[in-house]
Amino acid sequence: MEKTIINGTESVRFCNNVDFCVGTGRLGLALTEEYLKQLELVQSEIGFRHIRGHGLFSDDVAIYHEYEEDGVTKVEYNYTYLDRIFDSYMRLNIRPFIELGFMPEKLASGTQTIFYWKGNTTPPKDYKMWTDMVVALLEHLRERYGEQVLEWPIEVWNEPNLPGFWYKADMQEYFRLFKETFTAIKAYDERFKVGGPAICGVNDAEWIRKFLEFCRESGIKPDSVTRHHYCVEFPEHDGHYDYSKLEDPDMRMDNLQSTRDIIDSFEEFRGLPIHITEFSTSYTPQGVIHDTNLNAAYLAEQLARLGDMNESYSYWTFGDVFEERGVPFTPFHGGFGLVANGLIPKPTFYTFKFFKELKNFGSRCVLKDKTGVIVKNGQGYAGVLWNIDGSEFTREISFAAEGGEYTLITKTVDEETCNPLKLWHDLGEPANPTEEINELLRAAAKPLISSDTVKAEGGKADISVNVKKNGVVYFELTERRFTPDRGYDYDRVLSFH
Repeated sequence: MEKTIINGTESVRFCNNVDFCVGTGRLGLALTEEYLKQLELVQSEIGFRHIRGHGLFSDDVAIYHEYEEDGVTKVEYNYTYLDRIFDSYMRLNIRPFIELGFMPEKLASGTQTIFYWKGNTTPPKDYKMWTDMVVALLEHLRERYGEQVLEWPIEVWNEPNLPGFWYKADMQEYFRLFKETFTAIKAYDERFKVGGPAICGVNDAEWIRKFLEFCRESGIKPDSVTRHHYCVEFPEHDGHYDYSKLEDPDMRMDNLQSTRDIIDSFEEFRGLPIHITEFSTSYTPQGVIHDTNLNAAYLAEQLARLGDMNESYSYWTFGDVFEERGVPFTPFHGGFGLVANGLIPKPTFYTFKFFKELKNFGSRCVLKDKTGVIVKNGQGYAGVLWNIDGSEFTREISFAAEGGEYTLITKTVDEETCNPLKLWHDLGEPANPTEEINELLRAAAKPLISSDTVKAEGGKADISVNVKKNGVVYFELTERRFTPDRGYDYDRVLSFH
C-alpha cells in the first residue's frame, strides 16, 4: 500500500452522525434489568441521542383499553409502563425516536401478529380511534417531559411493504394510515416532525416513489423519508441460526443513493431528510455475523459513507435483550446488539465508539477512502482504519506537522485483540455462563491500546498502523507536552538493575 500524504489543508465531505439514534428490541423489554444495564453501558461509552423500537402500542405496554358503560364502549389510556420506560430513557440521557405501532388488540381490525411476542400488524378498526390514541399520547408526553417532546422524531409504522408487518403489505391502506396520522398530529401541533414510509428491501423504489406521489396528491409534505438498510443476501438456516453472505458495499450505497435521487426528482420534496431507522449487516436476530470482527470492520466502511445521502442512520440494535424469535438460548447467538447478554461488548461496539470519538475529536475531515477516515483539529489528527478484504496491511501515513514530538495512541479491535466470541467458543460455548466466565469474556472484549512517540522532521510526522484481517483501529496523533517531575528519568527507570 502506497504511503498516504496528508498536508492538513484537505477538506473532505464526511457527515458523521453516528450517535443520532440506535435501535432497541420492543419497548416493553425496557422494564427488565439486563436491558437497562446494557443501555447504561452503551450510553456511558458511546452516548446516542435517540432510541427507536417497536411495540409502543402493543399490549405488553398496556396503553389502550376499552370498557363498556351503560351499553356504550368507551376508551381509556394507561401510561404506567410507558412512563416507567421513558423515565429510564431520560435518566440515561437518550430520547425516543417514536415509532407508531403496532396495533392494540382491541383496536385492531384483524388477528394477524408477528414475532414471538405477537405484535398485531393489522390496520385499526377505526381510524379516528387510532388518531385519538396517537394525539393523546403526544399530549401526555408533553405534559410529562415538556416541550422537548416536539424535537422527538416520529415515524408512522414499521416496514409496511412486508406482509408480516402490515396486513397484505397493502400500499393504499398504509397511505391512508400515514395521511390520517400525519394530519391529526399536525392539527394538534404542526411543529412535530412526522416521517415514513419506514420500508425495508422489497420494492423499495416503487414504494418511495408512490409514497411521494400520494403525498403530493394529498397536499401533505412529510418531514422526512424513512427506510431501512441491510447488507446481506438471503440467509441459509441451520438450527436456530442464519448464515448470510455480505453484499458488495458499493452496491448497497448505490441503493441508498437511488432513494435520494427519487426524492430529489420531486421538486416539492427535494432535499427532504432521509432517516435510516434501521441498519445492520444481517436482518435476522440469529444472524451469526453480528457477533464477529468482520461485522465490526464491514460496518466501519458503512459509517464512513452513510452520511453522504442520509440525515441519520440507526443501528439495529444497542443490545441483545431481544425476543422476535423467542428468548435466546446462548449469550452469542447472532443477536443484533452491540452488547451481548452478560454485558459483553461485541467488536462492533467499538466501531461505533471509535466513530463517536472521531466526532468528538474534530469536525474537519482530511481523508476518506475505502480503508479509512481521518479528521483534524488544532492539536493533531485522529482516524479509523479498517480491513474487510482479509489480507493484513500496514498503512503508512505522513502528516504535515510542525517540529517537536507527537504522541501516537492506537486502539485495536481484531480477531486477536478483541474477540470474546472466540473465547466463548474455546470455553466450550456455555449456554449459561457463570458470572466468573462473564467477567473473563468482558476482559477479552476490550481493545488493545498501544502508544508511541513520533518526532516531526522536515515538516512532517510519519506513522505506520497495522490493520489485521477484520480489524478496526482507532488512532490519535497529537502534540506531546512533556512535563517530567524533578529527578524522574523514564529511560533510567527501564534500565534499572
